Order: sequence, then C-alpha cells, then structure tokens
Amino acid sequence: MAQSETLGKLQYEALAAFRYALRRFIHFSEQAAKTAGLTPQQHQVLLAIKGFPGRDCVTVGELAERLQLRHHSAVGLIDRMAAERLVERELSRDDRRKVLIRVTATGEKKLEKLSAMHRRQLRQVGPELSGLLRRLEDSGP
Repeated sequence: MAQSETLGKLQYEALAAFRYALRRFIHFSEQAAKTAGLTPQQHQVLLAIKGFPGRDCVTVGELAERLQLRHHSAVGLIDRMAAERLVERELSRDDRRKVLIRVTATGEKKLEKLSAMHRRQLRQVGPELSGLLRRLEDSGP
C-alpha cells in the first residue's frame, strides 16, 4: 500500500473483519493445542518441521525463522520438547556441524490429531476468509 493511500470506512471494516476472523481461527488453534496436551508454540514447532518444504527435518536456524524466534529461544523450546519426546535431534549426514530436528512418533500422533481438527475448522471458516479477502481486494485503494 502506498504511503499516500487513504482508507475509507469500507476498507477499515473489511480489514477489521478479516483480522477478527483470523484471530478466531488462532484462538481455536491455541485451544485445540492445549486440549491435545501441547502449548500453542509446541504445535507450531511440530507443524513447521513436518510441513517444511522438501524434507521432514529442519535446522535450529530454519525453525527459528519459521516461528519468528531468536535462535536461543528456539534452542530452549527444542530442549523442552526433546525432554517430552516430541522431537529429537540428529547430526546431519552431510555436515556434522549441523543438528537436524525431527518429529518423533509421539509428536506425529499429536500433530496428526491436531491437523485433522484444523482442516475441519478451516473448511468451516475458509469461505468466510475467502469472502473477506475478496472484499479487501474489491474495496479499492
């Protein structure tokens, strides 16, 4: 959006409605994670690893970037999750200096259950989000 662009009431309403719909989904996601015995951040870690493009493991740096965390914060989170046997570390075969993080079988079970719940929820809210996006696009500058 250009600096000089001003928004009208309809654009603000569309933005507010879209933000509200996203927040409701995030709230659902946080509660679902807690019900599954995970923190929302642990759920995000499992999903970020399993959903990483092209492979089922990540480096600490890649995970920190995906979660928008500082490196040392990601390390602490991984430490706690490894203690709960949700993830495991292994040395890279290509570069022994790299540590790769993988989801364990325990983590996979929790993620599978949560992902099914999220897909169902997205099927319900997807049309609303799509409509709101169209409203934002159609409302002009």
